[in-house]
Amino acid sequence: MAEEDTEILPKILIVDDSRMVRASLTKQIRHFFRIREEADGEAGWEALLVDPEIQLVLTDLGMPRLDGFALLERIRASRVQRIQDMPVVIISGDEDDAARARALKLGANDFVSKGAGCAEMTARLESLLTLANTRRDLARSRSALAVQSPVDPVSGLETPAYLSHNGEQQLAQARRHRLAISAMAIEIDHYDQLTEWHGTRVAELFASKLAKILAGKVRREDTITQISEGRFIILSPSTTVADCCAFALRMQKSMENLVMTYREEQIGITVTIGISGSERDNAQSIEELIENATERARRGIAAGGNRTVSDEGEIDENTVEDYMENAISLDRALLQLRVGAIEEIEDRLPDIVTAIAPLLELLEERLHLDIPLGELKDYAQKHAAKPDDLAGS
Repeated sequence: MAEEDTEILPKILIVDDSRMVRASLTKQIRHFFRIREEADGEAGWEALLVDPEIQLVLTDLGMPRLDGFALLERIRASRVQRIQDMPVVIISGDEDDAARARALKLGANDFVSKGAGCAEMTARLESLLTLANTRRDLARSRSALAVQSPVDPVSGLETPAYLSHNGEQQLAQARRHRLAISAMAIEIDHYDQLTEWHGTRVAELFASKLAKILAGKVRREDTITQISEGRFIILSPSTTVADCCAFALRMQKSMENLVMTYREEQIGITVTIGISGSERDNAQSIEELIENATERARRGIAAGGNRTVSDEGEIDENTVEDYMENAISLDRALLQLRVGAIEEIEDRLPDIVTAIAPLLELLEERLHLDIPLGELKDYAQKHAAKPDDLAGS
C-alpha cells in the first residue's frame, strides 16, 4: 500500500467571530492550505501556543474577549521565536485609515478584504509564507556558520564540508586497517521536472521527506549529506559494496511506495542510487569515491531512473546474491580447510589474507609475534582477483 503524506500543505489559523466569514475564507483557500478556525483572539492565541504547525495567522480586528489588535500585540511580543516571527494578515472590512495604521504599527504584514477573490488571496498568502520560510532558513544558516556547526540547520544532516573532512579521516583509517568504506549517491529522479510541474515547495518537501527517511535508516557511524537540490551522499565506513547494494535496493523499492497528497493530487517519486567502494574502485581520495558514486547515479537517471548502479552496471537482487557469494567468509574457508578442499581456498587466498589483515595487525601489536605484515600485504595486492574475475567465477 502506498504511503500517503497529507501534511504537505502549510497550515493557516483563521480567527474571526463570524462563522460565515470563517466558512467563506475556508472555502476559498482549503485546496491550498490546511485550516484551523477560532472564534476570537483569546482562542486564537491559545491555538498558537499548542499548535506548532500553524505558519500564518489570518485575523479579524473586531472580536470579543481579545480583539485583533491585542492578538497581534501578543504575537509580536512573544518570547517564542516561531510565534513572534509569524506572518499576520488582517481580514479587512470597513476599517478606517487609523485602524489600518495602528495594525501596521503593531506588526501586521498585509491586509486582505473579505470580498477578495480566491486567486488574489492565495497568491498573497503564499507569498508571505515563502518570504517567512526564506528568512527563517537564512537565520538558521547564519547561526550555524557562527558556531561552525557540522550540521545543516535546514536539513538536519551533516554539511558537505564536514562530509569532506570526516570522509578523508575515515578513508585514511580504512586504508590503515584494511577495511572497506563505501559511498552512495542518492538522487530524486527528474527533480527539475518535479519542480517545474508542482513548484519549488513541493520538490523541497519531497527532498525533506527523503532526508528524514535516510536519516532514520543509516547507522550512527555513517555520514549523510544533502549536496544539492534532490541529491544526497551517504558515506559508510566498514561497509562493502555488497552491503551497500542490498541497502540501496531496499531504499529504492520503498521510495516507489511513497505518495504525497498536494492540492488533492497524489504525487510520487522514485530515486536512483549510485554506489562506489574502496575495495573495488581503488579511489585515492574521498572526493573521487563520491564522484564515482555520483557519476553512476546520473548514468542510472539517464537510463530512465529508479535504478541502483555500481561499477558493474545496474544492480538487481541476483547481482546482490552474486556479490554475497563472492564475499569472503572465514567460517566457510575454515570448513573447506577441514574437509580438505585446499584448491578452493588457494583460489581465494589473497582475499582471505586481506580479510584477516586487521586481526593479524592486532595480534602483532599485542603479542609481538614478528608476523610479516608487509610481505602479506604485498602478496595480497599482487594476486588479488579483479572485480571482473570475481563476477565471472
